[in-house]
Amino acid sequence: MSEDHRKNLSEDSSPSSPGSPAPESGMSRRGAIGWILGAGSAVIGVLLAIPLVRMAFYPLFANSGANAWTDAGAMSGYDSLQTPARRLIQIETTDGWQRSLSKKVVYVTKAPNGKVRVLSAVCPHLGCEISWNAEKDEFLCPCHGSIFSPDGARIAGPTPRAMDSLPARIANGRLMVRYEYFSNLAPTKEVIS
Repeated sequence: MSEDHRKNLSEDSSPSSPGSPAPESGMSRRGAIGWILGAGSAVIGVLLAIPLVRMAFYPLFANSGANAWTDAGAMSGYDSLQTPARRLIQIETTDGWQRSLSKKVVYVTKAPNGKVRVLSAVCPHLGCEISWNAEKDEFLCPCHGSIFSPDGARIAGPTPRAMDSLPARIANGRLMVRYEYFSNLAPTKEVIS
């Protein structure tokens, strides 16, 4: 191919050559439709992802049912309380998407000032269930021998603190208890849920 022929071809294909249409200054129809379809697909994708994101993060923001108030019986049953009374309360716990009912042992006793007090039956040492020994008039942990007085105060054993008291209130003549879990082996009472 000669030099002149190449020069003529390049001039004919250049947009500035006479007789060729002027270049378009905007987006072509095909480009605009592609952009609209891409943006629409992105919006639909985001809208479809919202429920999935909510489902994935639900357990982080869900309230646990473990802090609900539970009925522990009529207050009239505790008026003449001389020794701690063992009660089995039913609590509902929500863990992520799973709800479960469980029964927990609590002891209703009188504080030194005469007010009703509710104690957790979980030993603050390693979490064993504490039982009331009526013969010795004391609470006893069967696992490691911790001993507590009738009001829950520590007497002896490896436990680092007294028995944990639970929040309680009186509503419509009934004793209501809010069950809580506490940290084991801690020198002071630390609520973990």
